[in-house]
Amino acid sequence: MLIHALLVAHIVVLGYWLGSELVINSTYRYMSWADGLPFEERNRLLDHVLDVDQHVRYAMVLQAGLGTALAAYLGYLPGGPRLALAAGVLALLWLALVEVTHRWRKLPRGRKWLRTDMAVRYALITVLLGYAVASVFGVTGLPSWLAWKLALFAGTIASGLGIRTWLIRLYRSWPRMGTEGSTPELEKEIRHVYVMATATLGLLWVCIAGITLLSVFKP
Repeated sequence: MLIHALLVAHIVVLGYWLGSELVINSTYRYMSWADGLPFEERNRLLDHVLDVDQHVRYAMVLQAGLGTALAAYLGYLPGGPRLALAAGVLALLWLALVEVTHRWRKLPRGRKWLRTDMAVRYALITVLLGYAVASVFGVTGLPSWLAWKLALFAGTIASGLGIRTWLIRLYRSWPRMGTEGSTPELEKEIRHVYVMATATLGLLWVCIAGITLLSVFKP
């Protein structure tokens, strides 16, 4: 019964993730092309985009915890219920870190929490890719389809980091919009960042689509 509940939650969170991405990208696109709006209005829209973007981060963390718990209960990973419990606890701690990082993003201490969150993501990418490669070579006993799922999930995390990198570039030019006003140069930069962030988002969706296909067909 618990396994079925985890499986349903796993599917629901996937829909939650994709739906959030669509809303965020649509609002971000509107903000990027709304050069006729006063800066204060566009700035509020940008803050709204970042607030809604939290849902994507929640979904990713939840998928990591739920996926690990399912794999443990189904016997794909060693540890069984203890590993599943540990995955749940770590997911909750990571959710707390994601929330603190967001709430304190405009404060000096927020940078420390941002670096911590980034370190967690890079560490998880390393672990996932390492375990996936080891599984492909038959070291772990993990099925090949599940090994590829781990690699693709690492790809989704890396894509998220890529999007964040583009948003950091946006924030380097955004203050100039507030002081200098809209200029063709700044508008071009803002739209370029949107296009590149969306292209990176497309890569993230490809990874999620691959994960879904592997989950359904288990080739």
